[in-house]
Amino acid sequence: MAKGYWILHVTVHNAGRFQEYVRLDTPIVERFGGRFLARGGTSELSEGALKERHVIVEFPDYAAAQACYASGDYQSAAKLRFDAAEADVVIVEGCS
Repeated sequence: MAKGYWILHVTVHNAGRFQEYVRLDTPIVERFGGRFLARGGTSELSEGALKERHVIVEFPDYAAAQACYASGDYQSAAKLRFDAAEADVVIVEGCS
């Protein structure tokens, strides 16, 4: 079965509030079997528009990635991100 991924591109406007989001989202993601593969760190723009931070989360499958994002717990935590940052979030099915 193919894994599922979240790919996020984020520009943070309120670092303190964003860190609170990170603190809350980590155990929620882990509860759905998610594992952070990249979370910030050094990056280089090759094409397109740049946001300052990039995150890749791997889930056991696409359904788990969707379920985590749609969960009430995650959506509650995400409200902090909505206030603290501008983000593009894509849920992607991996290659099988």
